[in-house]
Amino acid sequence: MRAEFQVLVLPFIENEFGDIKFIIFRRSDRKEWQFIAGGGEKNEKPLEAAARESKEEANISFGDFFLLKTKTMIPINCFKEHKDKKNLYVIPEYVFAVKITDYDITLSNEHTEYKLVTYAEALSCLRYDSNKTALWELNERIKNNDLRITDVDYLL
Repeated sequence: MRAEFQVLVLPFIENEFGDIKFIIFRRSDRKEWQFIAGGGEKNEKPLEAAARESKEEANISFGDFFLLKTKTMIPINCFKEHKDKKNLYVIPEYVFAVKITDYDITLSNEHTEYKLVTYAEALSCLRYDSNKTALWELNERIKNNDLRITDVDYLL
């Protein structure tokens, strides 16, 4: 059963020269570029969902996860599992970044391709404002050396 929250995960890498690349994914169904996204499952916490979605969609099974402040509310009519629920109108989308040092991306059938891009390239490819806002926050945090591994109990 799908939980009443969504996660968005922004994978990124830093090379030996300190250059940052973000990994974006092209959706199979809508052909749009975005980050990893998905819904929580029954009894799952947001961080658990972020780790599971990263593994399922891109074979990212390790890395440091960071909770971002960016948070979006998504109308329930975007989700067949939620659209008929009474007294539920929107669900939160929790946003995480994951810093990976090595990657061997294997795509699920949800995506047709991925690419490593700069901040500017990602902004020009991404469709959704929520992805762009999260990317901006992550980029600013990286520039300001302000990333902290999440330790928020309700997300663990």
